[in-house]
Amino acid sequence: MIHATGVAEVTDGTFDDEVLTAPLPVLVEFTADWCGPCRQLAPVLSRIAGTESGRIKVVQIDVDHNPAVAGRYAVLSMPTLLVFKDGEPVRSMIGARPERRLRQELEEALAGA
Repeated sequence: MIHATGVAEVTDGTFDDEVLTAPLPVLVEFTADWCGPCRQLAPVLSRIAGTESGRIKVVQIDVDHNPAVAGRYAVLSMPTLLVFKDGEPVRSMIGARPERRLRQELEEALAGA
C-alpha cells in the first residue's frame, strides 16, 4: 500500500520481500499513528522517496499493527529509521530530523561509512 506521502507501507508479512530482498538499499521508518515526530518526518520522507527513487527505496511500517518486525530489530522509539543494504541493517537513526541532516546520514550509510 502506498500512502498519500508516496511512501510505501510494509507489514510483518511483506517486510522480508519488500526490504530484505530489495535490489536497492531501503530506508525503513518504524512509525505509529500516535507519533507526532513521525508526522513531522512524513513530508521529508516523501521528498526523499521522490527524489532518490533510483538510489534508495523508502518504506514505513506501523509498529502497532506489525509488532514482529519491530521486535526483530529491537525498535522501541518512534520514529526509528533503519537503512538496509543487501538485507542487513547498516544504519540506525532515532527521532525526527531535518531533511538536510537525514540526507547527509543517508549518504554516509550508502557510501558504507
